[in-house]
Amino acid sequence: MFKSGFITIIGRPNVGKSTLLNNIMGEKLSIVSCRPQTTRNSIQTILTEDDFQLVFVDTPGIHKPKHKLGDYMVKAAEDSIKDVDLVLFLTTPELEPGKGDLYILEELKKCNVPVFLVLNKIDENPEHRVAETLKNYSAIFNFVEVIPISALKRKNVEELIDLMVKYIPEGPKYYPDDMITDKQEKFIVSEIIREKALRLLSKEVPHGIAVEIDSMKKDSKEIYNIEATLLCEKDSHKGIIIGKNGAMLKKISTYARKDIEKFLDTRVYLKVWVKVKKEWRDSDRLLKELGYK
Repeated sequence: MFKSGFITIIGRPNVGKSTLLNNIMGEKLSIVSCRPQTTRNSIQTILTEDDFQLVFVDTPGIHKPKHKLGDYMVKAAEDSIKDVDLVLFLTTPELEPGKGDLYILEELKKCNVPVFLVLNKIDENPEHRVAETLKNYSAIFNFVEVIPISALKRKNVEELIDLMVKYIPEGPKYYPDDMITDKQEKFIVSEIIREKALRLLSKEVPHGIAVEIDSMKKDSKEIYNIEATLLCEKDSHKGIIIGKNGAMLKKISTYARKDIEKFLDTRVYLKVWVKVKKEWRDSDRLLKELGYK
């Protein structure tokens, strides 16, 4: 008997959705940053074993949008709970559910599929807080399964996978065995570059950055030559991203190149430029060009 199903991971920003997905998959497919709202697209990834296939949708965190990009992110997250077989509601230990979690749970009451409560970051919290959180959330929503985990340290992640397989239906193999994502390589490469920029600039530049892949070609020696443009919203941000004598941009490029080489499994030459596109997050044209429409 072969089982297959579509699963969405949903929760407020920065609860560890991308970290969980990356650890389930064993591949770096969603960017991970200490900054909230780093995931902007619903990334579809596929875990295939001999007797099952799990197709995951990693959503942007639901939050109050402040611009058109924010509107897109929230809509993508809300749409992801439609037409799936299972929902993982991910949160962290809190003695009382916050407004963001309560809003998401109200939305989940409208869907007719099983919902797991997945309590992340238990390694960072005392046992009494974890227990109290599980009790409080279970009192306000009828979860079919409740499981505390540490996505970062992979605690109970295998048990979570077993539970997901238990609840998905019998079905066909939707994707080939060796396919792990439906996103093009260019998209993953752009996300890796954006992650490095967010990590290295987290104290200086806000989320007004995006990455365009201008060209991505493989030469006769099987080396990828990649040119990318890092977009920011202000001239002052451009200076910070480039850094003194180009030091910061070089650091971003070097860190990104190493992860891109690991992802593509080949050598990479990476050139990153910086351009100012004022208020790009409120531009329908630019959002469409960047894949957010």
